[in-house]
Amino acid sequence: MRTPPDFIVCPRSDVLVIGAGAAGLSVALAAAPRTVRVLSLAEPARDGASTWAQGGIAAALGKQDSPALHAADTLAAGQYLNQPEAVARLTAAAASVIDWLQTLGAHFDRRDDVLLLGREAAHGQARIVHAHGDATGAEVMRALGAASRAAAHIELAPARCVIALAQDALARVIGAWAWNGQALELWPARAIVLASGGYAALYRYTTNPTASDGSGVALALAAGAQLADLEFVQFHPTALAPRDAVRSGQLPLLTEALRGAGATLIDAHGARFMLAEHALAELAPRDVVARAIAARRLADTQVYLDARVAVGAEFPQRFPTVFAACMQAGIDPRVQPIPVTPAAHYCMGGVRTDAQARSTLDGLYAVGEAAASGVHGANRLASNSLLEGLAFGRELGLTLAATLPQEGGVTQPCPRHFAPLPAPLRVALADMLWAQAGLARSEYGLALAAAQIGHWLEPMDATASGADLLRFAAAAVAAMRARRHSIGAHWRSDAQQAA
Repeated sequence: MRTPPDFIVCPRSDVLVIGAGAAGLSVALAAAPRTVRVLSLAEPARDGASTWAQGGIAAALGKQDSPALHAADTLAAGQYLNQPEAVARLTAAAASVIDWLQTLGAHFDRRDDVLLLGREAAHGQARIVHAHGDATGAEVMRALGAASRAAAHIELAPARCVIALAQDALARVIGAWAWNGQALELWPARAIVLASGGYAALYRYTTNPTASDGSGVALALAAGAQLADLEFVQFHPTALAPRDAVRSGQLPLLTEALRGAGATLIDAHGARFMLAEHALAELAPRDVVARAIAARRLADTQVYLDARVAVGAEFPQRFPTVFAACMQAGIDPRVQPIPVTPAAHYCMGGVRTDAQARSTLDGLYAVGEAAASGVHGANRLASNSLLEGLAFGRELGLTLAATLPQEGGVTQPCPRHFAPLPAPLRVALADMLWAQAGLARSEYGLALAAAQIGHWLEPMDATASGADLLRFAAAAVAAMRARRHSIGAHWRSDAQQAA
């Protein structure tokens, strides 16, 4: 393989995984005995959206439950824009995913040595497996991280920022270019798996870590891969509302399991308003609840999550993560209602993939939130996110263990240089997307957003890695303009949005 002399050429692997969350590590573990290298910004299980996940893993384990019932709830939450075949695969795999995690050493909440099954919004059955109350993601990542470090076929390479996919003259993806903080590295492989997460952190208010900004999906777009469903962004109804109008930042998530345990949503007068919004009240689908909360906040009415009766004194034991976040904010949820706001939480869109997780570019695969697998439709069902990353990641790893794509040709020169978006521009982009492409959208507002992104791009070096992120944001805005189906939001008239 030929490459410029000022690049470090790393050892070739069978599989190169970009991202060390639940999806990426599931691929890596299941691909044994293939040689796998995992590139990530941080050490596995130290940070990232998977580690932050409070909610559990949905699996039809109850006596009255079944994968078919789980699939029906998934389709309904997705407003029947899901791909039924993908949904059936996901729900059928759920029980084996739980078994697999337990063999890796994951510990889930039990009572009398039986798994506790909780219920969350839009689920017809109690089917949510949790760990330590509200720390499922951290426990899952602890187990996956430990197993990956112990696996002889896996090499973990943290502190790498991938800036471009490596391609040959036929546009086949045959590796990745990564910045290690000092030099550019070329990581060649026969199969490249994008497991870099979603783009919810592009928004002003988000429950995601900063790295979940779509940079991974932007790599695929820059390489020529097709994307899909970028307009479908899920806003979690209950993030901890900030005390003041901070410009941007990550807001602590208040897990849906609180509402599953009986917590209610009340307005400033103490009245439950979801009873009049939906038959399932607080357990309605996330988009319904988010719209109801957003409408009241737009009318300058504060909304609270009231768990004083449902949880009360048991808060520190049942929901330790949420309890700590509330206490840090000066709120004691045992005796006080918690102020809440919707926040960008999850993205259903990403790299278009088929049933084998293949993208439209030879050699490139995508799993987890980076992929548009079609499983979530327009709105993800609660606790199907970790499940998707684990189930489809493991499935892809097993496939690659059996069959790898043919090797590509000579690597083309790196098309990008490491130059992230300046911090002030990142903040401005987050503010604009929240205002124009978030909870309320209009043709007027999205046209403003598109024009502004174009204005920011004009003076930028087209080969700067940060420019790829702006071009991805432009693609997301274009998708929203093309299809008015918005999630956790509503389409406003141009006059309303302008006002």
